[in-house]
Parts: sequence; structure tokens; C-alpha cells
Amino acid sequence: MLEKQQIIFKVLILFLFSFSSANAELLNPSSTISPKEVVKIQLDGLQQNDLRYKDSGIEQTWKFAHPNNKRATGPLSKFKMMIKGDSYKMMINHLSHTITELGSSDKWAQFEVIILDKDKIYHKFNWQVEKYTLDGSLKDCWLTTIVSSPISLGSSI
Repeated sequence: MLEKQQIIFKVLILFLFSFSSANAELLNPSSTISPKEVVKIQLDGLQQNDLRYKDSGIEQTWKFAHPNNKRATGPLSKFKMMIKGDSYKMMINHLSHTITELGSSDKWAQFEVIILDKDKIYHKFNWQVEKYTLDGSLKDCWLTTIVSSPISLGSSI
């Protein structure tokens, strides 16, 4: 019963977050956020990239990037340029997405993500998160370690 209450609480938190004001702060990694929720938070941010302020969705995605990824793709200004570049620009302001778990363990989870971009073209990604212990009081947070290059699946029309 307690587990069911925790799930309901998490869903409620995500629901309230989705209706928060435009100037609300971005979510930070937390041990209460599941692997799939991490991917959803990042995709929702990218889907509404400028909702809170310019590039807030990219910044939300950055917050859930693993430190190794940040070293490889950062600083944030470089990460923004990468996301807006040809390889990943279809993620910005996309129309919809689906997230399907491909496999997981207690340390990693991998998902297939299908995005319908604003030009109505589908793209497939492999998205992996890993458990990471952050400095300070936050422990065992799920952070993104891999987002594959997109595979175009063609037009929806």
C-alpha cells in the first residue's frame, strides 16, 4: 500500500510541475525521480523549450545530464549549440514523444524514444540513464549518460 501511495505522490508532483508558472524554477535531480521520469522531464522541457524563458528546456535537460556528459558536451553554452545543431534540433519544440523501456538494472536503464518533430517527421533515439551519487545530501539520482544520434523513421503523412 505504501508503494502505491508513493507512486500517486510522484504522479501528483509531476502533474503540479506541469502546471507551474512560467517563472518557476527548473527541477533538480532527486532520488525520488525514476529513470523514466528523468527522460520524460528532459523531453517535456525540450518540447516546450522556451516556456519558462529562452532555452529553459535545454537547461532542464542539462540539469539531468551525467557529469561525464557535461564534461564532454559542456559548458552549457556549448551544449545549447549542440542541441540546436543538425544532429538534435528536431528535439526542440517537437510535437510529441513516446518512451519505451528496453532494459534496466539497479544501476542503469535504457529507453527507446520516438519523437515527432514540428515538421511531422519521426526520429528514434536510444536514451540511457545511470544511477549517480551526487555530492551533498542528494544520493542515487538518475542522470542521462547516452543519447544516440537520431534515426529518421520518416514522415507521419
